[in-house]
Amino acid sequence: MAPPRSSLLLAALLVLCACTVPPPAPAAAANVPITTCRSFCGNITVDYPFALHPGCGHAGLRDLLFCINGALMLHLPSGSYRVLDVDYAYRGLTLHDPAMSDCRALDRTPRGRGNGFVLEPWREPYLAPDPDNVFLLLGCRAASPLFQGFPDRHLPCRNVSGMGCGDYLACPAWDDYYAVGGGRRGDGDDAPGAGAPPECCAVPWAAIRAVNVSRLECEGYSSAYSLAPVRAAGGAAGWAYGIRASWSLPESNRGFCGACRATGGACGHDMESHADLCLCGDWNSTSNCDSSADAAPSGAAAHSPDAVAAVHWAVLASGLTSLWWRASRSYL
Repeated sequence: MAPPRSSLLLAALLVLCACTVPPPAPAAAANVPITTCRSFCGNITVDYPFALHPGCGHAGLRDLLFCINGALMLHLPSGSYRVLDVDYAYRGLTLHDPAMSDCRALDRTPRGRGNGFVLEPWREPYLAPDPDNVFLLLGCRAASPLFQGFPDRHLPCRNVSGMGCGDYLACPAWDDYYAVGGGRRGDGDDAPGAGAPPECCAVPWAAIRAVNVSRLECEGYSSAYSLAPVRAAGGAAGWAYGIRASWSLPESNRGFCGACRATGGACGHDMESHADLCLCGDWNSTSNCDSSADAAPSGAAAHSPDAVAAVHWAVLASGLTSLWWRASRSYL
């Protein structure tokens, strides 16, 4: 006698569920070495607090560095800069703007040339040019915001760490500029004529907080930085040209990241709340990789093996209920 059709359906359903329910997932192990957050671009190491991957690094420096054809680039609202060096010991970045003037050549246009340096307001507590970095604004108009609101229009122009327009105007680039009738020769930050703005105005970052060349109504800019306490030999020809920026993190982050790394994790952040996270392989912690009780909730939990198993058992229960209903009807 052949078994009832309902029994065959029940057996088939049990076999299907037994084959598709995944085995229990092993518990996430602590002290898992994380290598995805530390990476390289060209010959530059990209490590905390920076990162090239989402969720890695500190949230205040997120979406900042990108590796493009082997070149490490830093992106800000003012433009893109080539990263020449990352000094983790002294927390410094050395940047290059190809449209920036230097001692050998001037790059100026009536509408402004070069990016300058402008940060997003939320990023300002974490990144800024060094106090020893001078911005040399070139060919600014008399109506420039740079000269407005001061009893003396030259008040914001001053030397920074021994670097100023007096030395910069002696560069060979200015000889070429004046030789083709490019401008009027001044003397340092002093205007060459009554009512005329200075040809060059040297300012520190702290004086204006945003070097937007076009908004300041300037024709171009240069930037130089000093890493030594002594004045560079050879005047402006011996300066280091580029932008030297420093980063800083909250003091509380130092202890958090140290504990995370000590337990084999990588320091990162939550991509929605931007809170600190310790990345521990296949799970994240709000403290360190030895504290599974502090595991951070993840949107991926809905797709975990446990969730899939729950769905399978729900299907099985539904099938059993249906078969029981059919069997009970057959005896009526």
